[in-house]
Amino acid sequence: MKMLTGTGILLGLWLPLAAAAQDARTIHTSGVGSVAEVPDMAEVSIGATHEALTAAAALGATSEDLRAVLDVLEAAGIAPRDIATGSVTVQPVRSRGDQSQTEPPRITGFQASNTLSVRVRDIAQVGRVLDAAVQDGANTFNGLRFSFQDPEPLQDRARAAAVRDAMRRAAQLAAASGVTLGPVLKITETDGAPGPSFDMAASARMSDVPVAVGEQTIRVRVEMIFAIDD
Repeated sequence: MKMLTGTGILLGLWLPLAAAAQDARTIHTSGVGSVAEVPDMAEVSIGATHEALTAAAALGATSEDLRAVLDVLEAAGIAPRDIATGSVTVQPVRSRGDQSQTEPPRITGFQASNTLSVRVRDIAQVGRVLDAAVQDGANTFNGLRFSFQDPEPLQDRARAAAVRDAMRRAAQLAAASGVTLGPVLKITETDGAPGPSFDMAASARMSDVPVAVGEQTIRVRVEMIFAIDD
């Protein structure tokens, strides 16, 4: 069995103590930056659903309606790259033959559904597109989401604001504790996604269907570690 010498014991104790002392000579802060802007793009989910005695008939009726919707979207200037099929489903419709519910359910028909995900880059046309699509074939509306065509410049602004916020907090902590703030040792971004906050003050009425756009907030959070100068 190998015995530790006195020097080895001292060295083993010194290393964690030195690391702890080094960590104690730092300031850890976090910062949050946000940018609120009116979105310039909308993502709409619409579709058609039909029931029929056979799966083929239900799917055929749904497909016919969707072709009409696609024609409407093309006439509205929506590019093919901004239209994508969300889902296509065909499922049986079941019902019971008696009121006592003793018999197992039997298939009485089929239901077919087809949904489209549509990006509307001219946000002023959102209401008109929805109205036209519903009038010419769409009978399901699955949601409307606003977003940005190019979110990177907004994220850059929010990121810079988050760093400024973290540096301001670090400087305040250093001044309050009577030490000198040193250089940045580490910086980590923890969040850069659009937040769920909306400001309806920027709402407006769109064409035929009233749509409130509002403002969407992009937030970024950073964690920073600063050295403490002697």
